[in-house]
Amino acid sequence: MTRRGFVIGGIAAGSLLAGAGTAFARPGAGAGRDAAANAGRRTAGTTALEGGPDIVDCAGWGARPNSDIVPVWNQRPVKILVHHTASANVPETDRAAADRVARSIQNFHMDARGWLDTGQHFTISRGGFVLEGRHRSLEVLRAGRQQVEGAHCTGQNVVAVGIENEGTYIDQDPPGALWDSLRATCAYICAQYGIAPTELYGHRDFKNTICPGDRLYGMLPRLRSEVADALNQRLEGSAEKASWPLLRQGDSGEQVLAAQYLLRDAGVAVKTDGRFTPATAAALTEFQVATGAEDPNGILGGESWPVLARTVQRGESADADRAVDSLAAGNTEALPDTVDARAWQRLLGTAGAPADTSVDPEGPPR
Repeated sequence: MTRRGFVIGGIAAGSLLAGAGTAFARPGAGAGRDAAANAGRRTAGTTALEGGPDIVDCAGWGARPNSDIVPVWNQRPVKILVHHTASANVPETDRAAADRVARSIQNFHMDARGWLDTGQHFTISRGGFVLEGRHRSLEVLRAGRQQVEGAHCTGQNVVAVGIENEGTYIDQDPPGALWDSLRATCAYICAQYGIAPTELYGHRDFKNTICPGDRLYGMLPRLRSEVADALNQRLEGSAEKASWPLLRQGDSGEQVLAAQYLLRDAGVAVKTDGRFTPATAAALTEFQVATGAEDPNGILGGESWPVLARTVQRGESADADRAVDSLAAGNTEALPDTVDARAWQRLLGTAGAPADTSVDPEGPPR
């Protein structure tokens, strides 16, 4: 699971999260209400943020020193990326469990990945504790003028704040305490940086990954709406963002069939039967290797779809036309002569408000 493999080293087995804890329900995003509710709950290493949740800084959870200088860019991020840790949905929800999760992630990122520090900017535990991930993230967020360079998603580490949510949310919803803290944290980040509440995304929007899980990803429109409410803002545009469907082994239907035709259009031999079999995964992996995907894994997500669903003119390619026709069956809407990314997303049923596709800069001064 790419960087999420840290769970294999201990968290999934529960060895780092042993010991019973007490449930800790985090409040919502109302500044005055939060201040009163949290007055008696703050512990060492916790910073109270006006209008936002309490955040445990790196010293508070016992972080190791970063191994190199943490880069800070003289620009503000423009979006937020939501992740899940893909670890076990453990019952331990106390502060000590949250601290252990943060230390485990940092150890994996530094020791196994060779990174200078934790990859994400902030971590939220299943008990709703919010912790600083990478050093200086909290300090820089409070100032609201710069961005700490993260390592949570290639191409998005400067333009997006990364939030890691403890657990696996493929077929389970996140706990209420975690959700409340995620909403409050996103609202505070949006307020500090002037990010629109619509600019909240999942990791899969930019990479071929299941992260942040089907259930949590499906809750992002709700999160955008609730963050707007927390900020007393009207949601500008739709809470639904244009995206690409995540396809993997076991899926079937018109979307899979269209992907198979597009693979053939790209010169990859694959059976066009609308079933995402191991053979389809192998063909997709071949395509991902050929097109330089970061993690060729046979999962079709936000990194490979834009390359696979190339802009075509109707009649230009028989296989591309078959892909369009397989998606347009029963659709009375007139098909465009030029099928670009937005047209593909409409055909795939994942259209919405335009997504921010900006990527990290290559060399402005830090």
